[in-house]
Amino acid sequence: MKLYNSATHKKEDFVAREPGKVKMYTCGPTVYHFAHIGNLRSYIMEDVLEKFLRYEGYDVLRVMNITDVGHLASDADTGEDKMLKGAKREHKGVMEIAKFYTDAFFDDCKKLNIKYPDVVQPATGMIGDYIKVISALLEKGYAYTAGGNVYFDTSKLAKYYAFNDHDEEDLAVGVREGVEADANKRNRNDFVLWFTKSKFEDQALKWDSPWGVGYPGWHIECSCISMKYCGEHLDIHCGGVDNAFPHHTNEIAQSEAYLGHPWCNYWMHVAHLDTAGGKMSKSKGGFTTVSTLEERGYDPLVYRLFCLQSHYRKALVFSWENLDNAKAAYDKLVSRVAALTEAGAVDAQAAAQYEAAFREAVGNDLNTSLGVTALYDVLKADLNDATKRALIASYDQVLGLELLERAAARKEQQAQAASGEGAAEIEALITRRSEAKRAKDWGKADAIRDQLKAMGVEIKDTPNGVEWKRI
Repeated sequence: MKLYNSATHKKEDFVAREPGKVKMYTCGPTVYHFAHIGNLRSYIMEDVLEKFLRYEGYDVLRVMNITDVGHLASDADTGEDKMLKGAKREHKGVMEIAKFYTDAFFDDCKKLNIKYPDVVQPATGMIGDYIKVISALLEKGYAYTAGGNVYFDTSKLAKYYAFNDHDEEDLAVGVREGVEADANKRNRNDFVLWFTKSKFEDQALKWDSPWGVGYPGWHIECSCISMKYCGEHLDIHCGGVDNAFPHHTNEIAQSEAYLGHPWCNYWMHVAHLDTAGGKMSKSKGGFTTVSTLEERGYDPLVYRLFCLQSHYRKALVFSWENLDNAKAAYDKLVSRVAALTEAGAVDAQAAAQYEAAFREAVGNDLNTSLGVTALYDVLKADLNDATKRALIASYDQVLGLELLERAAARKEQQAQAASGEGAAEIEALITRRSEAKRAKDWGKADAIRDQLKAMGVEIKDTPNGVEWKRI
């Protein structure tokens, strides 16, 4: 397997530190609001990576944090804690907000067929670990106290910018327009390890520490959670490309200063999901969630296919038209799989050749678009249906599109239609198709026609309306 390493800016052969085992860390959500589909693109692609590693025979340990304290509105350690912001917005307690949005996040993941991580650790459950590591960084001279807070001293590092080379004078690190710089910092790149009263007049969550009552910074949380469950060495660290700086850069700085040796071998960053107005973002408002997709009649797995059709390192442009195209493609895939019979025996030799081609395609820096193409190749191939079904089941261990399950459900719909049941559903679909045609949404109209056909229903547009019959 080859994987592009953000730290070296090149595609590298993946070699696990311990043969046969992979320790993988994925940055989890800050649970102050719903995850939008741009956030979830990263989790889909990380899920595919984990599933492909398992497909290749690795024993994978995947760890994820839940940020329920310490993530401030600005990456420059300024502004209020996002969790407190969410609590104020909804007039609820911080822990109440954290539980609600954590549950909502994993509900979305389930709908997108994203595997639950092996370890999920809320940041609030590791306060003792943060204090231990911060104390060690102070003793080693990598940290200092100022204004009541504890800061990491980036000037003590031979190299701070782990992913890009920047001219320090040209880069206002993490500073957003209209936000004042932290006067306590010795260097503008320095970042907070522990906040005290200077940062939380009304902070709901705070703990005793050697430096005063306060709470941890965002960056120290991921380092400590990773080290607790994965040990001193990590194979792969994943996240959205916007996490590379400063979050992942700061993780590397503090982790390697604490450990005294290199920490993580491979860094995987997933590109943004863009809209016509630029990157999808909660701060801009009006973001799209999985619930939004469902309300508009989309199976969440259509969005998963939409993401798989593009490479994870390329920005993906979201529009409803593009999603309609993915929906039409998904519906046709399900229909073609539903048409396969279960009779016959699997041609093991042919199946092995096709699986090898799939491994080569997806193993080339997680090229999921080629993985999807491999699905179509199987459906078109001169293979018996039993072999095709076996290969689809094999590929879907990685792609996670639930094609056989959706196909079985569709065949059940067909059976109901053939037995005289389901007339109300057919009429409802015909009404939705007519509404789509009036709105000139031809892609949606065609997709509904295909869905009806898969249910064993033929429709005909006439001057007197739509006529339908079972076929």
